[in-house]
Amino acid sequence: MILDIIAYPDRKLKDISKKVQTFSSELHFLLDDMYDTMLASNGIGLAAIQVARPIRALIINLPDDEGQQHKDQLLEMINPRISHAEGSTMYQEGCLSVPGFYEDIERHELVTVTYHDRHGKTCTLDANELLSVAIQHEMDHLDGKLFIEKLPYGRRKKFEKEYKKSQRSKKSA
Repeated sequence: MILDIIAYPDRKLKDISKKVQTFSSELHFLLDDMYDTMLASNGIGLAAIQVARPIRALIINLPDDEGQQHKDQLLEMINPRISHAEGSTMYQEGCLSVPGFYEDIERHELVTVTYHDRHGKTCTLDANELLSVAIQHEMDHLDGKLFIEKLPYGRRKKFEKEYKKSQRSKKSA
């Protein structure tokens, strides 16, 4: 089922997600719906809070060299925690909750993440490049933060001006 994605500036995106305690079929259905929603929206990642579920769950599915996303490559992270981070990289990010806006954001180049899979099994993953960036981006959502908050003051003000202008033009159309 395709879920509605909450869009900026909705205050629900500022909510801090709660730890998942129960790894039930309800969680599994949500993860499946999040996957369908992410693909339908041409995304590579989605946090549960973006579909109005304030739990510490996220999914990531990076495209292969041909741009295809394969479900067997889907990463589902429940209660993720970064245990190690190093280096620095700049990456142009976008967000399904901030459609049409892309900006270079500085992130850690490498991260080690401990998380649970959909069944509650503890897993550890070392990630670099786009996967590292995507994990950090989605984990920020779990803490009520958007990538635009990482922008320097001037660029953030420019974003807000452009965003308000785009909203006015949508209303008048």
